[in-house]
Amino acid sequence: MSYPPREPDEPPSPYEPPPPGQYEPPPAARYEPPPPGQYGGPPPGYGQYGPPGQGQYGPPPGQGRGTNVLAVLSLVFAFVFAPAGIALGHVAKRQIRRTGEDGDQLATWGLILSYIFTVIGLIACCGWLGLVFWGGSTDGSSYN
Repeated sequence: MSYPPREPDEPPSPYEPPPPGQYEPPPAARYEPPPPGQYGGPPPGYGQYGPPGQGQYGPPPGQGRGTNVLAVLSLVFAFVFAPAGIALGHVAKRQIRRTGEDGDQLATWGLILSYIFTVIGLIACCGWLGLVFWGGSTDGSSYN
């Protein structure tokens, strides 16, 4: 693409590329890394727990490691599909004991509600089957 020639006293267009070999970035735009050791590093003990100098980074002391996802899913599945909530609750409790995550009460309530809803569902299914069986059994005398 060719641009039309411009007058000598006319400033360059910001849309026109500079002629080859004439572009030098301004001094502020050039990046030069700081010399080694100028800024040091993080303050001592920053982000560490345990003895200093061991390089153990993680959450600061006093904060939990997060809520166990399976504990939350156990509570959700208690209302959606209770048998899955039972399985997820037991797995979550085992993981929480092993890892120390938060969510033990969520898993407990997920288990309690899942067991309650499972028992209610089984009673309802057995009652429905009993009604179908009892309602469907006739001695044949009522069809005369």
